[in-house]
Amino acid sequence: MNKRYRLRNNADFEKVYKYGRSVANKLLVLKYRKVDFSILRFGFSVSKKYGKAVKRNKIRRQLKDIMHKRIDRVKSGYDLVILVRQEAKNANYCDLAQAVDNLFKRAKVIEDA
Repeated sequence: MNKRYRLRNNADFEKVYKYGRSVANKLLVLKYRKVDFSILRFGFSVSKKYGKAVKRNKIRRQLKDIMHKRIDRVKSGYDLVILVRQEAKNANYCDLAQAVDNLFKRAKVIEDA
């Protein structure tokens, strides 16, 4: 995954939380914010309540892979933050992929095919 697509510092995350909009389902929450520059950036937030570092990193890796496969369909000019809910512990890769697709469609950040 190319580093230019990542939200890196805490200030960027805070701007998305403060000024962005959100949609949610039972597994994930998507916070998104339209920005002036024409690049898509995204980040992931997994609480320590989710589990130890191994579990948090595993779901983060799965979400990065899901995003990598969909990055060409997502509209540019957005900052996206995906927050993981507790119910995602029991979800498999396919469930997470469907949840991400659902959030993108509801937020209208995905280009119609």
